[in-house]
Amino acid sequence: MNSFNSEKLQKILARAGFGSRRSVEPLIAEGHVKVNGQIAKLGDRATSDDRIMVKNKLVKESRLEKQPTKVILYNKPEGRICTRNDEKGRDTIFEQLPRIFNGRWISIGRLDLNTSGLMILTNNGELANRMMHPSYEMEREYTVRVFGEVSDATLKQMIKGVQLEDGIARFTRVQKMQQAEEGQNRWYRVTIKQGKYREVRRIWESQGHPVSRLHRVRYGLFTIPKTLRKGKTEELTWKQVNLLLKSVDLAEEARPDMRRQQKGIKTTQKQAKAMNRQFNRKQKTIHNLRDY
Repeated sequence: MNSFNSEKLQKILARAGFGSRRSVEPLIAEGHVKVNGQIAKLGDRATSDDRIMVKNKLVKESRLEKQPTKVILYNKPEGRICTRNDEKGRDTIFEQLPRIFNGRWISIGRLDLNTSGLMILTNNGELANRMMHPSYEMEREYTVRVFGEVSDATLKQMIKGVQLEDGIARFTRVQKMQQAEEGQNRWYRVTIKQGKYREVRRIWESQGHPVSRLHRVRYGLFTIPKTLRKGKTEELTWKQVNLLLKSVDLAEEARPDMRRQQKGIKTTQKQAKAMNRQFNRKQKTIHNLRDY
């Protein structure tokens, strides 16, 4: 292994589409990853030239090489779960996603079974990891339908913070929506910076207002497009991807056409080296024959 070009193993596996760096760490810690035949441990480094196996399956070299970052927006309908496989046989979001080569889609956060709206997915594990990390405080914005009349004091308390079983939770903004009321139900638009399990629902329920509808309309920089129908996806442009990378302090990437040109240059260099080696072999053979 060339230590000069090596990277942490979890970073390589995240890039290969096995999940965020945090989610692949248990794979390594539990001994499911081997590098050149040796069981890897957390902190190990590797390169794309090493022979890496995950759960006794060889990871193709093409997956280990850095791929262009792809990001899609997905309008999740209610009734679909965000895991890849479900023991109960329920529909998953991954059945509706476009095929991706040399990697797999990683969801940036999840929505529960009965929540609809915007999800962002990428093949870049490092990007997913940073967007979900609390230090970047990515805002999530929702429209929510709750039961009952909500007092001003309750609205202020939810912004100030409420005590849940796993700590203090709060909205950064709460705004009553200007639309027709539905009987005893009221619609609000709320913004939150954390991503705890069912947090929006639990904040409202702690104040005696059960949630009957929940729809995410924004995650970080991106709002769900009005033209994006339920169950459909939309791929971000190169400029939008770079905007997203920059927002979490990751390096911007070259245009796809520039990548092809760079790849062509590398291929030409390899061909030149191969031709040079072949020429040297021929010269050596001629030299040996003359000596004979």
